[in-house]
Amino acid sequence: MNMQKASTSHIAFASFIGTAIEFYDFYIYAMAAALVIGQVFFPASDPATQSLNAFLTFGIAFIARPVGAIVFGHFGDKVGRKTTLAASLLLMGISTLLIGLLPGYEVLGIWAPIILCVLRFGQGLGLGGEWGGAALLATEHAPEGKRAWFGMFPQLGPSVGFLLATLSYLALSLWLSDAQFKAWGWRLPFIASALLVGVGLYVRFKLAETPAFTIALAENKTHEVPIKPLLKTHLRPVLLGALAMVVCYNLFYTATVFCLSYGTTKLGIERADFLGMLCIASLFMTIATPISAKLSDHFGRRPVLLVSGAFAILAGFTLSPLLASGSVVQVTMFLSLALFLMGATFAPMGAYLPEQFPVAVRYTGAGLAYQLGGILGASFAPYISQLLVTAGGLTWVGAYVSIAATVSFLAVLALGESRNTKI
Repeated sequence: MNMQKASTSHIAFASFIGTAIEFYDFYIYAMAAALVIGQVFFPASDPATQSLNAFLTFGIAFIARPVGAIVFGHFGDKVGRKTTLAASLLLMGISTLLIGLLPGYEVLGIWAPIILCVLRFGQGLGLGGEWGGAALLATEHAPEGKRAWFGMFPQLGPSVGFLLATLSYLALSLWLSDAQFKAWGWRLPFIASALLVGVGLYVRFKLAETPAFTIALAENKTHEVPIKPLLKTHLRPVLLGALAMVVCYNLFYTATVFCLSYGTTKLGIERADFLGMLCIASLFMTIATPISAKLSDHFGRRPVLLVSGAFAILAGFTLSPLLASGSVVQVTMFLSLALFLMGATFAPMGAYLPEQFPVAVRYTGAGLAYQLGGILGASFAPYISQLLVTAGGLTWVGAYVSIAATVSFLAVLALGESRNTKI
């Protein structure tokens, strides 16, 4: 009995630590894109153009993520979850480290943004393979009736990864001058990620394969090319699952990347102050995640997602008045509300998406739905928000949040309940 407890706690930690590291890597780029990437890797022209270019490089990784879900999903559904997860973490870590070491436009000229885009694509490929495997690692080992609770551990990774990323940039903002930060300071979190990846790989290599996949392999129930049967017979849950994810992504990247950029440039809030506000807000996301997971095991995934989705629709209406106030308290209130609702809509997805697919295509299916949701909800969300605020002000950005939440609400309605699905 004690061995089983140790095993499940190790599995929970392993599914959490990988996503925490990968999302840390992803978020440090998101923050760098809001603060410094445009100035370092693009020619000094119009600052607005630099910001837009930086946000476009941010979006490239989201295009790569579904490709990563297919590539890593292929091996995860054919060879196994364990090895595939280690490979995805390694690719993400190498790409992140190389971004931290890459010279800027002044040294490499046009090659600087080109190489940056290639490495950003590598980050996206790695992250594309990470989430699906981590979710399956947790849910395929979960005890009866606790699938959403175990599926929560990879969902905690993003909030902890985000908190680590925010704290690292906050520390740099406090300890370094602006000139030092732009010259070399922003690179330190990228280089430090190599140490975190080493820890993650050590934990991952000590894992056993999941019982569900072990049985499928023994009974020869795997597919030669998993993407074929997935698209042929399970396209509907892939597309609806992607739409269900839109609200999570949109809330998060609007609150973090867009608001960070808007708050520091238009509202004149100091970078260190805004990062501190984001640290407070991220705690609300961390709190919401286990609460939402517990409720979705008790009441079902669908009711929890619908209620939190309805609140997210309403949250869009609060963006303009709270953000435009320029008040630290009111801006923090919006950030906390948005990230709390992100945690509430995100937590059940660790179980909800895997439950839509049979074991032989589950890694590919759950991962692809999740990453396609990233393209729809997040890839160009900061870019679109930037265009909207320029064209019509913050009210338009708030409307964008509400529309994204409505899309996910309708997708969950169409998908239905999955709590009693056998994994």
